[in-house]
Amino acid sequence: MTLSMTAVTVDLVLLTIRQGTLQVLLIRRGIPPHQGQWALPGGFVLPDEDLDAAARRELREETGLDPHSGHLEQLATYGTPGRDPRGRVVTVAYLALLPDLPAPIAGSDAASAAWRPCDETGLAFDHDRILADGLERARAKLEYTPLATAFCPPEFTVAELRTVYETVWRTHLDPRNFHRKVTSAENFVTPTGHTALRDRGRPAQLFRRGPAALLHPPLLRPSR
Repeated sequence: MTLSMTAVTVDLVLLTIRQGTLQVLLIRRGIPPHQGQWALPGGFVLPDEDLDAAARRELREETGLDPHSGHLEQLATYGTPGRDPRGRVVTVAYLALLPDLPAPIAGSDAASAAWRPCDETGLAFDHDRILADGLERARAKLEYTPLATAFCPPEFTVAELRTVYETVWRTHLDPRNFHRKVTSAENFVTPTGHTALRDRGRPAQLFRRGPAALLHPPLLRPSR
């Protein structure tokens, strides 16, 4: 396929925590260009749809995942000439944070789809750069928004939330200090009034996401 004018695509950086590691959803391209290479899921925006609708559609078509099962936001726009060998293509990337989900189902022009480690490199097009930008956005947003809860089930313990931060930030956090910061941040988490057996069979208090849109005070990465 050769394009004679500027085309617009959407690409998706879909992150989840599986088997104790931060993973990204990738597809193995079933058609040229870059056939057989891993890439971020995505595709062309149709003439009658807006960007958000295109991102949700591509999520369903490429993976079989529910576009409402996690957090989805616009990440950035990429339009370097030559980024796509088919012609002038500008892509709008989206970042999604999702709870642990079953194996995705490939569709459309994808030969297969799989959750892969986030240190995957050698992706098609300029997807290495887009993935790196998505990872940094996710790590930064965990500092000042409650979006870490997007990786959690509806009810979770503080220890499970801490695991999300440690996994995404790739660092160790002091459990007591983290518990204090989380529970003192205004409307970050709300107690459910229930407990569940967790570590070594001991009961742990369950929380759900609170109404806060921003964390006050923020939870800064140890490097900061």
